[in-house]
Amino acid sequence: MRLHRNLVYTTIDSLHAIFNEGEYADKVVARALKKDKRWGSADRKFVAETIYEIVRWKRLYAEIASVKEPYDRDDLWRMFAVWAVLRGYPIPDWRQLEGTPERKIKGRFDELSKIRAVKESIPDWMDELGVKELGEKVWATEIAAQNQPAKVVLRVNTLKTTREKLRAILMDQNIETEFLKEQPDALVLKERANVFLTDAFKQGLFEVQDANSQLVATYLDVKPGMRVVDTCAGAGGKTLHIASLMENKGQLIAMDLYESKLKQLKLRAKRNAAFNIEYRIIDSTKVIKKLHEKADRVLIDAPCSGLGVLKRNPDSKWKLQPEFIDNIRKVQAEVLESYSKIVKPGGKLVYATCSVLPSENQEQIQRFLTTEAGKNFTFVKETKLLASESGFDGFYMAQLERKS
Repeated sequence: MRLHRNLVYTTIDSLHAIFNEGEYADKVVARALKKDKRWGSADRKFVAETIYEIVRWKRLYAEIASVKEPYDRDDLWRMFAVWAVLRGYPIPDWRQLEGTPERKIKGRFDELSKIRAVKESIPDWMDELGVKELGEKVWATEIAAQNQPAKVVLRVNTLKTTREKLRAILMDQNIETEFLKEQPDALVLKERANVFLTDAFKQGLFEVQDANSQLVATYLDVKPGMRVVDTCAGAGGKTLHIASLMENKGQLIAMDLYESKLKQLKLRAKRNAAFNIEYRIIDSTKVIKKLHEKADRVLIDAPCSGLGVLKRNPDSKWKLQPEFIDNIRKVQAEVLESYSKIVKPGGKLVYATCSVLPSENQEQIQRFLTTEAGKNFTFVKETKLLASESGFDGFYMAQLERKS
């Protein structure tokens, strides 16, 4: 187990881009993995996992290394040295790692691990918010679970194949998967692999989608032939799932504020052979008004803090600001008010977020039901999913029915 100079240099360059230039970790990692065509899968795995690890534990490693933002290259090397010592790597005799104080690093780790915000490597404001909303005990277990690397979960595209057939195809490529008991469209990878390079992905046989995220489309209770509106479609992970549940029959309207996201969705839909999707950019209130009381089902996959998916996006811990959460709660209330009018009498609405905060979830629903628009709805059910209980992402879903 030894460190290779070219892999470590790439890691340091990538951390500089994420921490000092505000780039997103997933984009930086994707770029880093293309740097050297001679790298094998073990090399690429080292680069990707090390970058994500240091991003995930940024605060802890920075405090152990006694460095402060903005980090210069020497600071990044000190943080890397902390990672290497705590992971048990022998420190090579490179100039940048000279005089690494191994005993001091281990001692500081033991000392700082007594402070939860440092141990779990989150900003103080986030720790305080989590305790305030979920309570000390639940938040402590939840944030620990959110610091575990996310599992890779596939959603089988049932428009093109079955779970059993896809599992066999991947097995032929030495990619082992497991079924999930109560989720007929899910396959969980036993070991991480770059599934995007497989022919099965290029042929549209599956999408990568967390197991709990897959529950949202199912919660909508769609049937073939319905008119369904996905109001915050984005790049369309849930839209594509809805299309497969509708068996390409009926009308599925995918809406978003951003044309660039709908363009991505169009490409994905083509690969998935999902042909019943219409695309509408929300560039004025007229787009919504035209659909008032016209849809059997409406999904509001609301913009949120993303505090349920930190394991998947560890850099968002550092990009998120408390004022963003205050603003996003207002946006959530507005979209509920506006988009709920699309549901026709007797139709159903699902409100979902990838947050674990009650103020973004059940409290939004309770507040909505007291408004003028909300009085037209009855509450049917809700599901709160914590990473600490499910092993997958944190999610919230509520189903409401419009009174006939």
